[in-house]
Amino acid sequence: MSSPSKNKPAQNKGFFAAMSSGFSMFSTAMRSSVIGLLGYENLEVISPDGGQEDAEEEARRGRWKQEDRDSYWKMMQKYIGSDVTSMVTLPVIIFEPMTMLQKMAELMEYCHLLDLADKCEDPYLRMVYSASWAVSVYYAYQRTWKPFNPILGETYEMVNHNGITFISEQVSHHPPMSAGHAENEHFTYDVTSKLKTKFLGNSVDVYPVGRTRVTLKRDGVVLDLVPPPTKVNNLIFGRTWVDSPGEMIMTNLTTGDKVVLHFQECGWFGAGRYEVDGYVFNAAEEPKMLMTGKWNESMGYQPCDKDGEPLPGTELKELWRVAAVPENDKYQYTYFAHKINSFETAPKNLLASDSRLRPDRCALEMNDMSKAGAEKSSLEERQRAEKRNRESKGDKFTPRWFDATEEVTATPWGDLEIYQYNGKYVQHRAAADHSDGIDVEDVRTKEFNPWQYSD
Repeated sequence: MSSPSKNKPAQNKGFFAAMSSGFSMFSTAMRSSVIGLLGYENLEVISPDGGQEDAEEEARRGRWKQEDRDSYWKMMQKYIGSDVTSMVTLPVIIFEPMTMLQKMAELMEYCHLLDLADKCEDPYLRMVYSASWAVSVYYAYQRTWKPFNPILGETYEMVNHNGITFISEQVSHHPPMSAGHAENEHFTYDVTSKLKTKFLGNSVDVYPVGRTRVTLKRDGVVLDLVPPPTKVNNLIFGRTWVDSPGEMIMTNLTTGDKVVLHFQECGWFGAGRYEVDGYVFNAAEEPKMLMTGKWNESMGYQPCDKDGEPLPGTELKELWRVAAVPENDKYQYTYFAHKINSFETAPKNLLASDSRLRPDRCALEMNDMSKAGAEKSSLEERQRAEKRNRESKGDKFTPRWFDATEEVTATPWGDLEIYQYNGKYVQHRAAADHSDGIDVEDVRTKEFNPWQYSD
């Protein structure tokens, strides 16, 4: 079966590796001429080792001055090979004004694709729509800023987007785990997430330990998603960039149909970066649709024969394209990311535990680094104090909107304890929406309060 990949320029990795090794001192000067010679004008140059001009670019963007890099590197060397998800106190200079709970909601930007999947009569085209939705978030995930780790009990609510109601909650601190639920008239979305990382020196591997389930309401179809891992390159030295090489697998647990998409690994001079290719298979593992595109641009599909070749008389059709984005945005936010951070998507009587209200996040959004760092330290210290208090009382933390289950599911990167949405948020939201609460404009004055105990 041939790959649905588009024709790519031939690569000679051995030649380029030798050229890089023997003439590294001339790499910056040669960069543009070599690219032009090989016909790669539209590809971004990726320097695996970084360089002086990359460091200067990062400093220009408000991050990583040389003295910061050197001191941070000395501190981080001892963590090489470790999971650094929550064990390291990181400087706010590398953060974006958003939490992991909000980042979970970014998957909802193109959720209209799930609406189309629910309405679709063709079972294979339904899988194409659903898999394209799963690919669509990777444009936002290429940002190189780190989101804040949520405080235990922190939440994020979102309304006013495609008729969905979204709620996420930090359900565990050690290990750090989040759970989320979204719903509209066409689908429900449920996720339990326990990210696992491995610090490798100047890069970090991120393993998406989690379970993502989507239920399409019309026919009760249940979809399971396993995404590829992600690698953050040049974390300290050089220009930071993100890649997600590997397979994404979406399985229809109801019918046995499956989508397998291969995310190409970025090669020299950016070759192959962003490219995604694969097939929709039926339960008998026969290809029915080919899919191809770029996760930062668009996805298309075309019916295929049993050998994976396009059917005669058909053509490649585009069904998703990334929306326009703001120019020169400091954090490379999409318009939807700004919407997530705003109170425009906040419901009436916003929970005091909502991520928008975090004082460190708000200070960073106002570019007050000193205050953001102080507030972050204060929140982390109070969380530690709460843990000591809880342990001294013999109490356990109980999430408000999700219940721990007895189910443990295997993932490619380790076992995962499953949290289940308990339905209480719908009741809370109905009551809050009909109460005489404060206006949305005044919600900014609320004090952030995810705490289990009062002062």
